[in-house]
Amino acid sequence: MYADETGDMGVPGISGVSRYFGCGTAVFRGEHGERIWQGLRLRCDLERRGVSLPKGRHAKDDSQSTRDEVFDVIKDQRPRIDATFLYKGNAHPSVRERQQWLYKLAWFSHFRQIVSQVSGPGDTLYVIAASLTTSRKVMNAREALRDVCGQFDADREIVLCVWDAQSTWGIQVADYSLWAVQRHLENRPCKWFESHVKPNVRSLLTPWGRHE
Repeated sequence: MYADETGDMGVPGISGVSRYFGCGTAVFRGEHGERIWQGLRLRCDLERRGVSLPKGRHAKDDSQSTRDEVFDVIKDQRPRIDATFLYKGNAHPSVRERQQWLYKLAWFSHFRQIVSQVSGPGDTLYVIAASLTTSRKVMNAREALRDVCGQFDADREIVLCVWDAQSTWGIQVADYSLWAVQRHLENRPCKWFESHVKPNVRSLLTPWGRHE
């Protein structure tokens, strides 16, 4: 399971602050080394053609042509995609200004729905999550994720890995898929959602409702 998050954790209503904070996962069952190799091969091929990717791919920043190629690979690989978005406008006041709580609540809402669907008793589930670029004084993302994962490992082994997004293709799959799902949720154009991402989306959860 490769995991990423999207949106900021700022107080809603302020200019430039996102309406939602979301998290999502891309799941590959069993051995998937060939899929990882396909992602690396694409990155190398893009570099050969003059696309500099020292920090890997990021859907928000990449060009349209790069997105075309990345989404084509994701479509062929067919990972299971799940996403959970919290509408911050409906957050309890005690949560709005506490980033740690918002982050943990988003991941708890997501994991409690997904973990039992992608793993069973006795399984080992590797949760490979993107590291969060925020001040440790504000929030320790690894600690928050460890607390969430620890609530679900009674009958299965959950191995948490918090890695830089550029270190693995799987996190970039989660990033791209989550970016497309968010644009769909916010009624923003995304030409890849219906054809490349939606067929692999198993769930889109909005436990705090949606913006009207």
